[in-house]
Amino acid sequence: MDLIGTILWPLKWAVELLLVAFHWLFSNLGMGYNDGITWVLSIVGLVLVVRAALIPIFVKQIKSQRKMLEVAPQLKKIQDKYKGKKDQFSREAMSRETMELYKRTGTNPLASCLPLLLQMPIFFALFSVLNDAQRSNAGVGPLNQALATSFGNANLFGVAPLHDTFAQQWTLWTSGADFNLSVMIIAATMVVLMTASQFITQLQIVSKNMSPETKASPMFKQQKIMLYLLPLVFAFSGVAFPLGVMFYWLTSNIWTMAQQFLVIRNMPTPGSEAAKAREERLARKGKLIATDGDVIIVDEPKKPAQRQQPVGKNRAKKQTGPKK
Repeated sequence: MDLIGTILWPLKWAVELLLVAFHWLFSNLGMGYNDGITWVLSIVGLVLVVRAALIPIFVKQIKSQRKMLEVAPQLKKIQDKYKGKKDQFSREAMSRETMELYKRTGTNPLASCLPLLLQMPIFFALFSVLNDAQRSNAGVGPLNQALATSFGNANLFGVAPLHDTFAQQWTLWTSGADFNLSVMIIAATMVVLMTASQFITQLQIVSKNMSPETKASPMFKQQKIMLYLLPLVFAFSGVAFPLGVMFYWLTSNIWTMAQQFLVIRNMPTPGSEAAKAREERLARKGKLIATDGDVIIVDEPKKPAQRQQPVGKNRAKKQTGPKK
């Protein structure tokens, strides 16, 4: 077994366990053991559990990115200070001041990339398990040969095999051979949904969650290119994905779109349109945002308490006439 296989082995084992567990659950709830819908719902359940487990890593990534945004102006001052100076002394001084800034503010440029790197093996394991299963290949753990064969031979709605692709049926159609129109319709619909969800996810970032400084930088142009490029990647590559794998990608895309919406609404980039909208919402509710991003509830001024009459010995006697 190679290095990558060794790294992915425990992850694939865990993914197979979740997939088989959901299949067992839905089968015992009365759904067909070999039905495509049973395996599709198992894939959906698998993706939801995995993405939910990755939420802490995702939140950490967002916080790291926020810290980098906070120190960006100070970092730019250091870069401007040594701009055009290419001698060794200046480069060492710039590097030293940059590291001191990171240490003083508790930031690390690698911290925002590390969570993404940690997620990549998990996604590779997910894709690998489903890709092998649709070929009826047994996995490394709970997904035995019998279950893999059931997955590979499963038909969605009894007409669309999960191992088929749009490209395969298109080739049969153009060659004049018998083809499965149901597979082409389902696959085309899913490609459209995958492309639309990816476009909406990127559009949310570009239109609402970027500060004016970022929009004026070259990075914004790259983001706008990605806005149209990534959906096209899904559109062209999606036709080659088996239906089973496409359900995985679609579920993951929808999760990402919803997750991005919640992040932009509740943890927007400082200075962005989303941040201003959040401040307005909190202001209407009588809340303020502190400099560190925490929400402060502003209490309404209390009415002064009415003065009560003293009780017992302290109560003043009411005079009814002149004292004799």
